[in-house]
Amino acid sequence: MWIISSTNELLVPTAIALGNFDGVHLGHQQVLRKIIDHSGNQRPYPTVVSFNPHPRQFFTGQHQPLLTPLEEKVAQLESLGIAQLVLLPFSQALANLVPQEFVETILFKQLQAQKISVGADFRFGYQRQGTAQDLTAIAAQFGIEVFTTSLQQDDNQRISSSLIRSALAAGDMEQANRMLGRPYGLVGKVIYGQQLGRTLGFPTANLELPEDKLLPRLGVYCVQVHCPSLSPHPLGGVMNLGDRPTVDGQKVVAEVHLFNFSDNLYDQSLRVELLQFLRPEQKFSGLDSLKAQIAQDCQQAQAILLKADLIY
Repeated sequence: MWIISSTNELLVPTAIALGNFDGVHLGHQQVLRKIIDHSGNQRPYPTVVSFNPHPRQFFTGQHQPLLTPLEEKVAQLESLGIAQLVLLPFSQALANLVPQEFVETILFKQLQAQKISVGADFRFGYQRQGTAQDLTAIAAQFGIEVFTTSLQQDDNQRISSSLIRSALAAGDMEQANRMLGRPYGLVGKVIYGQQLGRTLGFPTANLELPEDKLLPRLGVYCVQVHCPSLSPHPLGGVMNLGDRPTVDGQKVVAEVHLFNFSDNLYDQSLRVELLQFLRPEQKFSGLDSLKAQIAQDCQQAQAILLKADLIY
C-alpha cells in the first residue's frame, strides 16, 4: 500500500475515506467499504486520509496510545483493499480552514477526490464547524459524491474506539473483539528476557512491543499466536502482561508461553491475539506457588481453545 505525507506523490483521482480510523473497527470498516465497493482497487484509487499528528494531540500536546500503531493500521487497511494512506501534516494553517476552504483546497484541488466516505458524526474545518451534511452540500459544488455511513451499534451501544479502549481496560475481550471484528492483537519481536520461565517448566517468549501501542488490562490471557515463518497455523498459549511482582519485575512486559512448541523464537515477529482474560496479575509467596498457578492457567486456556475448536 502506498503511504505518503505529501500530495505531490498522490495516486489520482481518489475515492477518499476521511478519519483517523484507530482500531479499524467494524464501524470504520463500513465507512471504508463505501470507497472500496465503488472503486474496486483501481481509479479512483481507494484512499484513507488522516492527519499527523492527530488534531487532538496537536492542540493538547498529549500523546494517546493507539489501538493500531501505523504498521498494524497499514496491514488492516491493506487487507481491506485500500490502495494508499495519506498522512496530511496537521498545522495551525490547516486548522484555520473553514469548511468551504477545506473542501475546495484540500479535498478538491490537492487530493482530487471524486468520492468521499465519512461517518455520520464526522466533523471538519475551523473549530470542527462542518458536519457530514455540510460536507455533502459543499462537495456537490465540485462534483464530488459523498457517502455518509450511519453509526454502527453493538449491544445497543455505538461502536467506537473509545468504547473499545474501555473494554480493553476492563479486560473485556469479548466486547472489544466483537467491536473490532477480530481479536485484539499485540505485534512484536521476540527478545531475550530473564529466561525464568524455563526453570519453571514454562518457557516464554518476551515480546518487544511498540511504545505507542495501547495495552489492555494487566494480567493473564488465553491467546492465539501467529508466526507464519515457523508455523502454517496459529499456535495456542497463555500470555502474562505485567511487571511480574513475584520476581520483582521493574517494567511491564509481555511473556507468551506456547503449547506444544519448542522451536527457537528469538528475533521472530509474532502477532499475539488476545482471546480471553483469565485473571489479574498477582504476587505469589514463592516460585512453587507461581508454577502451580501457571499450570492452572494453561489448563484453563487449553479448555477455552478446545471449546472454540482452535488449534493449540
